[in-house]
Amino acid sequence: MNSSLDEDQAEELVVIDLQGKSSIADYMVIANGRSDRHVGAMADHLLRRAKDEGLGRCKVEGLSKRDWVLIDMGDIIVHLFRREVREFYNLEKMWSIEMAEPERAAL
Repeated sequence: MNSSLDEDQAEELVVIDLQGKSSIADYMVIANGRSDRHVGAMADHLLRRAKDEGLGRCKVEGLSKRDWVLIDMGDIIVHLFRREVREFYNLEKMWSIEMAEPERAAL
């Protein structure tokens, strides 16, 4: 997957280890594209490569607008952004905060 994004010249690629922090996935990958067309092309190439590698049908959101494309591959979630959209949502900051254990209600 990283090789696909590297070949497509993804910018500011970050991999966040979610193991022990969330049950939604083991890893989150975040990267920028230079434009909406670049984001869409990276998403298309990544989906094609995932299918070729037998990952089955990935869930995809945002491909029509190409500002923020989310690709759910099961154990890996990929977020592809235009730079301005990534800066606005700042997912890295949200996931870098240590998640506190929820308090248990006293019975």
